[in-house]
Amino acid sequence: MKTTLIAAFGLLASGCLYAAEGADADLIKQGEYLARAGDCVACHTAKDGKSFAGGLPMETPIGILYSTNITPHSTGIGEYSYEDFERAVRQGIAKDGTTLYPAMPYPSYARVTDADMKAMYAYFMQGVEPVQQKNKASDIPWPLSMRWPLAIWRGLFAPEVKATEAAGTDTVIERGAYLVEGLGHCGACHTPRALTMQEKALSDADGDEFLSGSAPLEGWIAKSLRGDHKDGLGSWSEEQLVAFMKTGRSDTSAVFGGMSDVVVHSLQYLTDADLTAIARYLKSLPAVNDDDQPFKEDAKVATALWAGDDSKTGAALYVDSCAACHRTDGKGYQRVFPALAGNPVVQSEDATSLIHIVLDGATLPATHTAPSTFTMPPFAWRMTDQQVADVVSFIRTSWGNQAGSVSASQVAKLRSQPQPPLRPESLISDTTGVEEP
Repeated sequence: MKTTLIAAFGLLASGCLYAAEGADADLIKQGEYLARAGDCVACHTAKDGKSFAGGLPMETPIGILYSTNITPHSTGIGEYSYEDFERAVRQGIAKDGTTLYPAMPYPSYARVTDADMKAMYAYFMQGVEPVQQKNKASDIPWPLSMRWPLAIWRGLFAPEVKATEAAGTDTVIERGAYLVEGLGHCGACHTPRALTMQEKALSDADGDEFLSGSAPLEGWIAKSLRGDHKDGLGSWSEEQLVAFMKTGRSDTSAVFGGMSDVVVHSLQYLTDADLTAIARYLKSLPAVNDDDQPFKEDAKVATALWAGDDSKTGAALYVDSCAACHRTDGKGYQRVFPALAGNPVVQSEDATSLIHIVLDGATLPATHTAPSTFTMPPFAWRMTDQQVADVVSFIRTSWGNQAGSVSASQVAKLRSQPQPPLRPESLISDTTGVEEP
């Protein structure tokens, strides 16, 4: 009898231990998924560096910052308690009490739930390889490099931590809002900032500047994600948005610039349910421009080019260098070469992104569900500033596009600015990490 009881208790204990280990494994896996949703690896991994070990240079208006080591090593966050981790992520306060630069999007992370924070802490402490690598000092000149003003900035502009998800009538849209406004921190790039560098809105409730597009940074414009047809998402369907986030391409568009990292490292790993929630939430945001109208195609230019008439300024350059991929009607080829007719990036008030793509080219990265990679070559070596201005202006004023012309001086300014190199991991499919269930 005694032996039987001992054996029974042994089986019960081993079962409890197995359950606890299973729960821990599930928590770590959930934390990994959430870290993917937050795209932590993209900022905290340097070119040719180890994951999450930091050292990636990030351009800011006041100088160059270098991301920090967030692996569980003593040179990273290995000595952080959960309370230290939570204060850093949601409140912007490091373990030593100093305030983090708002390049760390803690104003967005303030709305991450307690449960999600604990899952991410479990992942970073138990699911990430420790890496010994000291953090690199910023290249910000004094006095801008002083940290104490950041505490004032945090007190003025960082929101109060909201540790619960909003309860609304549409649970799908509420989930999308939680991901977009919180872990996804989409506003960090897609919302304009004030002179004091805070985002002008942290949610749609703060006004229609939220996700209305940003100023140029590192040669790119983060486009509007609101409902405007001309330069936002008004012409996109929910299904097109989901496909774009999952594969980096849709029937009419293709990812480029910093958004390539977001798709490669983050969005392609999210479940279809979460991608649908994000898309539905974004589609719920109204247009900024009350007079916004859907794109209306104009066939005059396409007809002229088909007939051999390239007399319009920039037309001959377009036919010679662009039409083979994007076609003379500007409609491109679905999921391969993006359409230029009606493209919100083309019609953006600021032509920086389009000029940058023509000068330096672009690569459509591979993803798990769209493994092909397509590259547009750079034309900086074969086109003068005036020629680039002419072809960009042609694209922005043809097929029904309603955007302004650009000047050679605008091109020259962008050409003279050194551009950050493409990260090689942006050009290939990342085969590690969370798999969609």
